[in-house]
Amino acid sequence: MARQAHTDERPLRGDRPLRIVVALLAVLAGVALLFLALARGHFGRHEGPGDIAGEARPSEAVAREVSAVAGAARGVGAEASRQILFGDLHVHTTFSADAFLFSLPMLGGVAGAYPPADACDFARFCSSLDFFSINDHAESLSPEHWSETRDSIRQCNELSGDPANPDLVAYLGWEWTQKAGDPQRHYGHKNVVLRDLEDERIPARPIASAFGLGGASLRPLQLLGAPLVAGRRGLDQIRYGAELRSLEACPTGVPVLSLPDDCIEVAETPSELFAKLAEWDHAALVIPHGSAWGWSAPPGADWALQLKRDQGDARQNLVEVYSGHGNSEQYRPWRAVTMSPDGSQTCPEPSDDYLPNCWRAGEIIRARCLDAGESEAECDARAAEARTNHLAAGASGLFTVPGAQAEEWLDAGQCRDCFLPSFDYRPAMSVQSILARSDFDDEGAPYRQRMGLIASSDIHSARAGTGYKEFARHGAMTDVRGSQEPIPGVGIGQRDVEPQPRSLALTGLGPGFATRDVERNVSFLYTGGLVAVHAAGRDRQSIWESLTRREVYGTSGGRTLLWFDVLNAPVGIRPMGSEVALGRAPRFRVRAVGAFEQLPGCPEYAVRGLPAERLERLCRGECHHPGAERKRIARIEVVRIRPQERPDEPIAALIADPWLVHACPGNPSGCSFEFEDPEFPQAQRETVYYVRALEEPSPAVNGDNLRCERDAQGRCLRSHPCYADERTPRSDDCLAEIEERAWSSPIWVSWSAP
Repeated sequence: MARQAHTDERPLRGDRPLRIVVALLAVLAGVALLFLALARGHFGRHEGPGDIAGEARPSEAVAREVSAVAGAARGVGAEASRQILFGDLHVHTTFSADAFLFSLPMLGGVAGAYPPADACDFARFCSSLDFFSINDHAESLSPEHWSETRDSIRQCNELSGDPANPDLVAYLGWEWTQKAGDPQRHYGHKNVVLRDLEDERIPARPIASAFGLGGASLRPLQLLGAPLVAGRRGLDQIRYGAELRSLEACPTGVPVLSLPDDCIEVAETPSELFAKLAEWDHAALVIPHGSAWGWSAPPGADWALQLKRDQGDARQNLVEVYSGHGNSEQYRPWRAVTMSPDGSQTCPEPSDDYLPNCWRAGEIIRARCLDAGESEAECDARAAEARTNHLAAGASGLFTVPGAQAEEWLDAGQCRDCFLPSFDYRPAMSVQSILARSDFDDEGAPYRQRMGLIASSDIHSARAGTGYKEFARHGAMTDVRGSQEPIPGVGIGQRDVEPQPRSLALTGLGPGFATRDVERNVSFLYTGGLVAVHAAGRDRQSIWESLTRREVYGTSGGRTLLWFDVLNAPVGIRPMGSEVALGRAPRFRVRAVGAFEQLPGCPEYAVRGLPAERLERLCRGECHHPGAERKRIARIEVVRIRPQERPDEPIAALIADPWLVHACPGNPSGCSFEFEDPEFPQAQRETVYYVRALEEPSPAVNGDNLRCERDAQGRCLRSHPCYADERTPRSDDCLAEIEERAWSSPIWVSWSAP
């Protein structure tokens, strides 16, 4: 019996390897299915639109704001029949791929999602705006998210009270986000804002550029790491990316009205974007923004590429001069690279007011080389090599100098004398460059693009109108993001890279955040600006009409009041944004009143209007809360630009900035003066005029950017950047004194023989 029992066990031993193989295959199959489910986002949550918590602001609160503007207008003798209303036409929610990334814990996104509903509540109770629009990146905006955005914007408007006199007007829109490493193919970013909300009056889908489609997708190893690093929010990101990967670009050559609703419509150039909008034939504005921002515009980028009749459009009648990503106003003759006719690039030498990044790369390598004991000839050769490598790497040039810390770059690439400039400034893409340029390719009169000036926030946390107070630099009122604790494997920069005395030749770096100069860029992120309109009423149509006729201006965040008129136009007084023809010297009048000083905390209606937790999460305990005192206007500056009449006219010689300066007496009720241009009849050429009203100095987030120690000539000797990580405490808002300001839209005056 014992032998029989032993015999019965033998088949069991023979089956054991097979069972082990089967078990291993089952485990592998389970892991594969688990990974497939993870990749398809089954463990994550859909990023929904959120719930709007508050209803309309009390009518008496709105009436107080209207009355305050009317009273200030009377104080400087300005026309009070039109209201001045303030808004933000550039707001991102976490329906944008980059905003979703910013919301992850590894980048300090401890509060998670910021959906469209948050923008409505923030605009109504935190910043107390009169109007705003949502402009998520079309390249990562799925049909489901577009539908949810429409519904949320409609709900926001339905809660605004009387449509003829609402407390808040919300517009629908998107961002067309085009950029290219090749400056000959770079057009830049443009916001599309729609007037209407009815299905039959708006496009069925946003129109994207070809750049960055499906930008939230993750690679296999990232899929495994996201939940470990970002927890629940990481799983949600995987779901978000999976939704985008399932989408396809719409077929080409098909009329827009015949396209399916569930595809992504693509326009690769501005002319294609305008053509598609024309096919839809719905009321829309197209607003370029961040044009001089080197984060997106490559070295050598130039507005001349799109200064063509087929690259312009009547819808593109406004340009964003300032946002939380910096000022793009001012033109400068220096360049980051020298472009040859054949498209090749060389590194320019530094000038008294500009240090090119490529040149600084060579100097860093030269110093290391000499410290290593090499000859001067060898180090000169390595410096030249470093400049070449930096140019070849484009926006990723930082990484051609191994181990170079942010401080070593000094203020290379930056506009030293610009107000709150965009990072890595591109002057050929500036607003003044746009206003001064003409295209002569076609026969007949030179072609020029005329745009009014606005400002907005470009915030990526749904906080419309963040510039009302200078606080919460990290993770709230600006786009500064970063973990205060270093996380292995996700650090950005070169802190742990060993410095080398020779440059690296780099190719193939992608466009992601990790291949950019993130560390210095965060010293150039600010609280946002505002767009102001002179409108006949508070309703949607009145605001829209002001935008389309360019009777608008921008501010750096405060509610500065500004009027700019030409007094002797043939049809009488004409406001900013106008085009007039004169055969005599034009005469102008400027009036400006400073923004109210802010009280701490939030007004009572905001405290009552939102639940306490939501008010704290969105507003961080501080709201737009005007006191009784206004800031003084320090001075008013007039800028005069004479657009090109010949292609060989240098742009710098055509821009007088400032052409005229009026010192204000410091009266709290405001400042006004009149001026004329006696040279206009002699010049007999079209001339553009706009004004800046500058307030008395006050502290602002990142007001001194890199906080350079400078020599007598203004050169940066040592820099002290404001970081996003533990090197700069979150309590440090990096405040420095600036002169907050407002920019009027231009008045175009052409010569008409008397």
